[in-house]
Amino acid sequence: MQEKITYEQPLNERIRTLLRLEFLFQQARHTLGGDTIWDSRATLSSILDILNVCGRTDLKTEVLKELERHAVGLGRLERVPGVDSAALGHILAELDISIDRMHAVNGQPGQALRQIEFLNSVKQRSTIPGGLCDFDLPAYHYWLQQPPAQRINDLQEWLGTLDSLRVAIQLILRLLRECASPGPEIAMGGFFQKSLEADNPCCQMVRVFIPASSPYYAEISGGKHRFTVRFMEPVVGGRAVQSVEDVEFELTCCIM
Repeated sequence: MQEKITYEQPLNERIRTLLRLEFLFQQARHTLGGDTIWDSRATLSSILDILNVCGRTDLKTEVLKELERHAVGLGRLERVPGVDSAALGHILAELDISIDRMHAVNGQPGQALRQIEFLNSVKQRSTIPGGLCDFDLPAYHYWLQQPPAQRINDLQEWLGTLDSLRVAIQLILRLLRECASPGPEIAMGGFFQKSLEADNPCCQMVRVFIPASSPYYAEISGGKHRFTVRFMEPVVGGRAVQSVEDVEFELTCCIM
């Protein structure tokens, strides 16, 4: 089977935020197990970025709304003949558990971490280019010199306070990505546009799939009424140009 690259574009602010948080959690978990100082720096940087994103909105309410919307929508399928009731029941149980865990979060996600003076001092200096040098933050330098097992344990503990949020985001995005199968499309002269008013009133995310061997990448833009896909050819040392060829690709409009 030919390897493909997936390009995703959120069509509303809520999904955009969830995708950013998913990326940051993946980044943090990837570097978490590393035992070098630079691994610990990278993991802590990801944690602080997560806190920054969490602080920009009433994230707990937004996530709960999305979980409950999925639960209501999927709950209607219980009365539809031919639906795999065992699989549906498993998903609904996952949603119920995640909703309960989010309700149990005290305040906004990450609130407990914002009370830790050490993390606040690192966060403050991280906005300055090179602001996390050893001479700027002796306490951070001291922490980085501790045995790897201790640093990893601290990072695991801090990330663990955000675990309910991470699991909820994983579940929401998994259900969104699995809600439909990709279908074939053609971008004439490297350009494709689709209106959403009639066909896909609740489309939350667009996914484009092209072979990894393709000489172009997908540039997607859009909102709640329409979206466009341009297939761009990178130019070494110059500006990318739109392909003049007709491009075959696969498309999923994620509607939940």
